[in-house]
Amino acid sequence: MHRHMRRLLAAAGTAAAVLATAPLASAATQENAAGVGVLARPAFKLPFDCGQSWRGSNWNGHSPAHSIDFNHYDANGTPDDFGRRVFASAGGTVLSSYYATDTGYGNTIVIGHGDGWQTRYAHLSARGVKAGDTVAVGQQIGKVGKSSALYDLSPHLHYEQIHNGSVVVSVLQGVTWNDFLARYQTSTNRC
Repeated sequence: MHRHMRRLLAAAGTAAAVLATAPLASAATQENAAGVGVLARPAFKLPFDCGQSWRGSNWNGHSPAHSIDFNHYDANGTPDDFGRRVFASAGGTVLSSYYATDTGYGNTIVIGHGDGWQTRYAHLSARGVKAGDTVAVGQQIGKVGKSSALYDLSPHLHYEQIHNGSVVVSVLQGVTWNDFLARYQTSTNRC
């Protein structure tokens, strides 16, 4: 009986140790397609004020692939996003803040979040940060606009999540923005 009890206690102790350390390991790394561990994606938030609902669009032919264009509408369904504040969707360092004349991005900000992760915010009417600035999640970085040296645009925020130099499918507040969809999402940034 004592031997059986010792085995049960030993097994329970081992299971508890595995369960206690498993969440830490899975939170720190994920595996890529080749089975190589990579650090997890930052917990990106919508780049807008808490409680605001924004319509994101991602369509076949949108350049670059996986990017999202965000618009805000008033209670009557009229676009009212021009000049609305844009906030960092995760903390990091501003890698660039410039007016693009060759890509159509206009006023653009790129923030580096570490481990190969970046976000790009384009077509801004105003930029409030410069290269080298450290920003916190929820810090204002600019305002929604329609700037572009190449195109005549309606106001919107062009948003990208980039990993190791490639634009990837965005995940915002735990919601995956697969390609070729349009939907509303409410911001939890700055809540």
